[in-house]
Amino acid sequence: MSTLQIDRLLETAIKQGASDVHLTVGRPPTVRLRGRLVEMKTKVLEPADTLALMRSIAPERCQSELEQVGGSDFGFAYESGTRFRVSIFKVKGNVAVVLRQIPERLMSFQEIGLPAIVADLCRRPRGLFLVTGPTGSGKTTTLAAMINYINETMDRHIVTVEDPIEYYHPHKKSIVNQREVGSDVPTFAEALRRVLRQDPDVVLVGEMRDLETIEAAVRAAETGHLVFGTLHTTGASGTISRIVDAFPVDQQNQIRMQLSVSLMAVLSQQLLPRSDRKGMVAAYEFMVVTPAISNLIRENKTYRIDSSIQTGKKFGMQLLDDHLWELYRQRVISAEDMVDKAKEPTLLIEKVHRAGERIGRPELDVAEDAA
Repeated sequence: MSTLQIDRLLETAIKQGASDVHLTVGRPPTVRLRGRLVEMKTKVLEPADTLALMRSIAPERCQSELEQVGGSDFGFAYESGTRFRVSIFKVKGNVAVVLRQIPERLMSFQEIGLPAIVADLCRRPRGLFLVTGPTGSGKTTTLAAMINYINETMDRHIVTVEDPIEYYHPHKKSIVNQREVGSDVPTFAEALRRVLRQDPDVVLVGEMRDLETIEAAVRAAETGHLVFGTLHTTGASGTISRIVDAFPVDQQNQIRMQLSVSLMAVLSQQLLPRSDRKGMVAAYEFMVVTPAISNLIRENKTYRIDSSIQTGKKFGMQLLDDHLWELYRQRVISAEDMVDKAKEPTLLIEKVHRAGERIGRPELDVAEDAA
């Protein structure tokens, strides 16, 4: 395959509104549409095809990294102005490529469906705001909306550390310096070690993936900066446990203490296909750290956080499963998708059956049939 054909593949993906393009040996090029994988009507890819496709878009640095460590990530701007986040990796000795389309337009809080209190939290001078969820749940889009809100409404120095840079932020009211791991700085930890000398007001950590990065992010929040970070966790209480568990046992009390003071909010999200087939919708769990929740974190009682979220509706707080149920009742999502993304699927299955409805999957409707 030539560059001409990668152009054709990407044009098709953009036209169809695909979120991702998968290129792997033994299968035709495949796109993800509204959360589902759909094969393109072209030939099955051979080893030489995926290699040529990868070489037509990957910088030399990333091709070397692929050879040395078996994988690399980079941002790629297609000629139409559409940007992709690209991951290249080895599979059974062959090359595979996944391209994720990055939406060109930054969305507002209202469009994303974020609680109104998020705008107030973005105006705070210090604290740690975590956006969590699995890969592909829209964390980057949510963070980009927050950075854009600060950029448009306040004069701040914003430093982002990303791998790779996805949304480009022009300087507006704020100065936005975006650093890319791999080309501008070797690691997240190294970027954070230097960031406090760069007079930042706001710091965005693209991924808190190791102990050193988590420590540096918490320290930056403690020393009077507004820090945004992401983790691949589900739910607010699970996020706190994941951070604490990253530390050696003898340091866990200390990190609980630090989090109880510096953590401001946790927004945990999932992305689901809409029932009307018009794109995707985000379901949220949202926790604002109140004095009561701060005490639970400090006293290692994270198991009680969910009930505090339930009673914190006036702060815009909500549990993921409650939001999923609400979206299902409004017929925005299907029962099947709701159950797949739920933290407590059994409880939601029971609620569907109690309402006299069905999930639409035989093994989950067995109890209903028996009744």
